Amino acid sequence: MVLSHKKVSHVRSARSFTAEASEAAFLLGGIGTGNVSLGSRGEFRDWELFNHPDKGLHFPNSYFAIWAKEEGEPSIAKVLQSQFKPPHSKPHGYSPYAGGGLPRMEASRMSGEYPICRIVFEDSELPVQVELEAYTPFIPLNADDSGIPGAVMTYWVKNVSDRPVDVTVAGSLINPIGGISFNAFGSMELPATGRNVNDFVQKDGISGLYFHSHKYADTDLLYGDMSLVTTNPNVTSKRVWLRGAHFDYLQEFWDDFAEDGRLNDLGYETPSDDRKTDTGSLGIFETLAPGETKQFQFIMSWYFPNRMNGWSEQFRVRAEGREITQNYYATRFDSSWSAAAYIVQHFERLERETYLFQNALFNSTLPDYVLDAMSANITVLRSTTCFWLKNGKFFGFEGSLNHLGSCEGTCTHVWNYAQTAAFLFPTLERSMRQTEFLLEMHEDGKMNYRATKVFESEFVWPGNLIAPGAADGQMGAIMRVFREWKLSGEDEFVKELWPSVQKALHYGLEHWDTDGDYVMDGQQHNTYDIDFHGPNPLTGTIFLGALRAAEEIAAYLGEADKARAYRDIYEKSLIRLEELMWNGEYYEQMVEDVDQHKHQLGLGCLSDQLLGQQFAHLYGLGYLLPPDKVRSALSAVFKYNFRNNFNKHANCQRVYALNDEQGMLLCSWPQGGRPKLPFVYSDEVWTGIEYQVATHLIYEGFLEEGLKLVKTVRNRHDGIRRNPWNEVECGHHYVRSMASWGLLIALSGFKYDMVQGTMAFAPVIDADRFTSFWSTGKAWGTYSQRMNQAGDYEAEIKVLYGDMTGVRVIACGKDYIL
Repeated sequence: MVLSHKKVSHVRSARSFTAEASEAAFLLGGIGTGNVSLGSRGEFRDWELFNHPDKGLHFPNSYFAIWAKEEGEPSIAKVLQSQFKPPHSKPHGYSPYAGGGLPRMEASRMSGEYPICRIVFEDSELPVQVELEAYTPFIPLNADDSGIPGAVMTYWVKNVSDRPVDVTVAGSLINPIGGISFNAFGSMELPATGRNVNDFVQKDGISGLYFHSHKYADTDLLYGDMSLVTTNPNVTSKRVWLRGAHFDYLQEFWDDFAEDGRLNDLGYETPSDDRKTDTGSLGIFETLAPGETKQFQFIMSWYFPNRMNGWSEQFRVRAEGREITQNYYATRFDSSWSAAAYIVQHFERLERETYLFQNALFNSTLPDYVLDAMSANITVLRSTTCFWLKNGKFFGFEGSLNHLGSCEGTCTHVWNYAQTAAFLFPTLERSMRQTEFLLEMHEDGKMNYRATKVFESEFVWPGNLIAPGAADGQMGAIMRVFREWKLSGEDEFVKELWPSVQKALHYGLEHWDTDGDYVMDGQQHNTYDIDFHGPNPLTGTIFLGALRAAEEIAAYLGEADKARAYRDIYEKSLIRLEELMWNGEYYEQMVEDVDQHKHQLGLGCLSDQLLGQQFAHLYGLGYLLPPDKVRSALSAVFKYNFRNNFNKHANCQRVYALNDEQGMLLCSWPQGGRPKLPFVYSDEVWTGIEYQVATHLIYEGFLEEGLKLVKTVRNRHDGIRRNPWNEVECGHHYVRSMASWGLLIALSGFKYDMVQGTMAFAPVIDADRFTSFWSTGKAWGTYSQRMNQAGDYEAEIKVLYGDMTGVRVIACGKDYIL
C-alpha cells in the first residue's frame, strides 16, 4: 500500500529561504513530543527528542540520499542536502559523521507555511528534480492528533529526461538510545549506549527499521525507541552499517548505495557493544518514465516516554526524590512503531485535516507578514518549551535554553501575553488555568506565579527567598479564565474556578492595595523580574480588567450583589488611577523618589502601560479606560519607543535588536527622569511586547503603525540573522511571542461568546474583499466578505471543523444562523 498524497497548490507565495539562510530551522514533531528541525539545506538538525532541549545536536550518519540512473547513462548518488556554506574553518574539517565529503545537491530553497515545510532542490547533473515536503499532523481543537511523536517526509521525484530513470531514495538514521554527545575534538562519545538493536520489521502494512535497545528497562529515563518506515512495497535496507575502524562505516555504506541503489544487509545479529551504537538505512526504489513524478514517502517516529515529574532541570527548585512520570503520548502509543502505524492507519484524515487548517489560515487576504507572525509562533507549543504529562496536564517553561528549559513554572506573567493555545487548543489552555487556580493557590488567595506545588516543590527566588506573588500574572490569570469561558461556553469550567477567582482578586485588594484606594501601590512583582513600588499602569490596567471579568462572571452566575461590588470597585479604581497616573499624554508610575527603590519606571513611557486594555479588547470586555486617553497613550508608546535603527541606542542589558534593525523598546523617558538604574530589561526589544502593542494599535485605529511593527519583527527573522520559526527572549521559542495570534482577532474584528452562542466580524483591513481564519473552543473555519455590485457587503461563514449549530453570527450588518 502506498499512501495517497497530493501536492497542494496555494493562492499565495510562501516566504522562502535559500541555503544561505543558515538560521532557518523548521520544527517537526507534535505537542509535548519533542522535535527534530529541518534546515534550509535539507538537513535534519537539533534532535530534541529526549524530553529536554538540544539545540545544536546533530545525529551522526542521519540524512537522506538519492541514487538515480538514466537508461544508458552512469548512475549518480548524492546526499539530499545542498552544499555546505562557508565558513569552513572547522578544526578537523567536516566530519564523516555528517557525510561531509559526499556529493550533494547544488542548491536548495526552503519555504514554510506552518505546519508544512517544503524544500526544492536543484542539481544540473541528476536526470530528476527533487522536492521534499515534511510535516507533523496539526489539527486545531484536536490536541491528541496534533501530539503525535513523528513526522511525514515525502520526497517528490520527477524524471526530467527523455528516458526511463531508476531512482532510490534512502534514509539513514543512527540508533540514539542512550544518548549522543561529542567531545571537544568532534568525536562521538556514547557513554550510556550499548546493546542497541536495529531490526527490519514488516507489519501493520508498513516496512521499516525499528531502533531500540536491550540495555534499559521501560521505567528508565533513557528508555525509548525510534522507527523509520514506509508503506512503499519496493524497499531495500541495511540494518547495521559496517562495524569497522576509522571511517570504514561510511565508505562501505556509500560504495554499496552508489553502486546500484540497493542496500546490502551485512548480517549482524548481535546488539552493539557497550558504549557503541549502530546506524541503519532504509531505501525506496522506483522506475520513473519520462516526465513521470513519484513520491518516496517516509515516516519517522520516536518514543521516549519517561521524564522527570517536574521542573527537574532547574537549579532553583527545591524537591527531593523526584519521581518519574510519562509524556501524554505514552497513554496513546506503546512504541514509535505504534505511533507510525497510527499515522498510516489514519493517514487520509490526518493529512486532509492538517492541510485543511493550513489552507484556511494561509489562503487569506491578511498581509503575508501577519500570517507569518501568527503561524511561525505556533511552534512554541510543539517545542521543548512545553510538555504534556500523562495525567493530561499541560505545562510550559518560558523558553528553552540550548540544553535545558528556561524559567520554569508556566509563569503566569509571561503566559499572560500568549493567545495561540487558547484559540487553537483551548483544552490545554484550560488545563493551565485549573493548575493555577486549583493547585497553585494558597489559602489567603496568593497564587504561585510559577507552578511548583503541583510537583510538591517550591520556586526559590535569588537570595534563597520564597518567591512572592506576581501582581500582573495573578490579575491576568483572572482575565484569562474569562477568555477560556467565553471561547468554550463551558459553564462547569468557570463554576469550578469561580471560588478561587474571587480569592485571587481579594488577595490583590488586601496585599497590593495598601492604602485602600483600589489602586495597587504595594510591592508588585511583575514580568520584568522586579517589583514596582507605588501605583503603575501595568498592574493598574490589568487589575481593572480582572475586576470587569469578575463582574461579568458574577452577573452570569446570578450573584448580583458581587457583580455590583466589583463594578463599584472598578469605577473607583479607574477614577483614582487616572488621578495618580495620567500625565496628559500617557500613564506613568506614581512615585515620589524614583531612585528610592532600584529598577522603577517613574516618568517612563512603558510599552506595556495599556496591557490590561489590550486584553480587554481581545476578550470582549470593552474599554477599561477612556477611549481618548487610550489612543493618546498608545500613540505615545509608538512615537517614543519605536526605533528606526539602534546605531545610537546605548543598551547595557540583553540585545535582541541592533545596528540598522528596527524595533520597539520596552520603555523610554521622553520627559526625562530616567532612574539611575531603570527597571530590568527596559532598554531591550521583545517580540511578544511588540506584537501586543501592534495588536492594540490595530484596535485603536492605528492600522499603519500596527502593521509596520509586525513587519519590523518579521524582517528581523529573515533566516540569516534569526530563525523565522524561533523568536528568542529568555530562551528559544519564547512563550510571549504567541501574542502574535492577537493580530488575527484585531484585524478581523472577531468577537466570540460561546456562552451566549454568538460570533461577530468587522474587518478593519481590506473590508471590500476580506478572508481570514477564525476559531473558538467549539469549531474553526473561514470568514469572507465581499462588496457586491450594488455596494452592499455579503458575508460567508464556513465551518471546516467542529460544530457551531445554532450559533448566531453578526456580520455585514446582518444576522446569520449556522
